[in-house]
Amino acid sequence: MVEKIILWSLLIIGIALFFFSLRKPPIKDWILIFLLTSFFSIFLGVLVVEEKMLEYPISFLSKYFSSSLLYEYLLLPVVCIYFYQKTYYSRYPDIILRCTLYTSALTIIEVLLERYTDLIEYHTWTWIHTFISIFFLMMFNRILMQLINRQER
Repeated sequence: MVEKIILWSLLIIGIALFFFSLRKPPIKDWILIFLLTSFFSIFLGVLVVEEKMLEYPISFLSKYFSSSLLYEYLLLPVVCIYFYQKTYYSRYPDIILRCTLYTSALTIIEVLLERYTDLIEYHTWTWIHTFISIFFLMMFNRILMQLINRQER
């Protein structure tokens, strides 16, 4: 029961943060970073779940999807939008520092959810895997967006 409340709360927060993130230009960049993150995270998420490294015992549409749609299609992409917005004009040392902070926050939340709820269950997966995969995904998307925007100018 508590898990369902957490899921619905995260869904509402995620949707609100998504719409709030689109309030200022360049909106096409924010949407593109959202879609890129969704694409890569769903790909990695399915691999991890299918390899039985972790599982989501309670999730939305668990009858049809074994990975976490809420996290991979909404929450992580929204966090990546905010990361990208905050580092839009930054240099690499600041980008790396902010990426570390955002990744740390997401990792801590995941560890707490794994430890105290039935929303996620680690098998061979650890918090270190989470940290490294999120960090590299966020940095990869950040660099990719830089390349895309450089080609536009």
